[in-house]
Amino acid sequence: MTATDPALTTLSQSWCALSLLHGTIETHIERALESGHGLSVREFSLLDVLSRQHSGPGGHLQMKQVAEAVVLSQSATTRLVTRLEDRGLLRRYLCETDRRGIYTDVTEAGLTLLAEARPTNAAALREAFDEAAQNPVLAPLVRTVEELKLPT
Repeated sequence: MTATDPALTTLSQSWCALSLLHGTIETHIERALESGHGLSVREFSLLDVLSRQHSGPGGHLQMKQVAEAVVLSQSATTRLVTRLEDRGLLRRYLCETDRRGIYTDVTEAGLTLLAEARPTNAAALREAFDEAAQNPVLAPLVRTVEELKLPT
């Protein structure tokens, strides 16, 4: 079935188109990040999310929040953290106020790699959107996403 299959409801067609757009973009970014920096999209996303943490109240994310931010299960997020920790890009340590809590910080090597990868991610995202905009099924979604004004 395709996004334009008449057997699908309008909602189903829209969902298929959105899924196609997401998959197309993610694949494009994945190739660029992997070839340019040895990072997967998930690894880049995790480094990016964790790099935005800060010390002090509310500055660190619990593993559940990190998992939600990178759209993975908690166990998959833990495996991802372990892989990046093994590569020296992250470090884990115990929370000073709650010894049951474990924080994860991006190391200097991780921050350097992330800084190098951000322009690649941005360029690949732009390229993927430009290519998707040429597809008549995806063009309305591309326009909608580009016009979104999200709170900062």
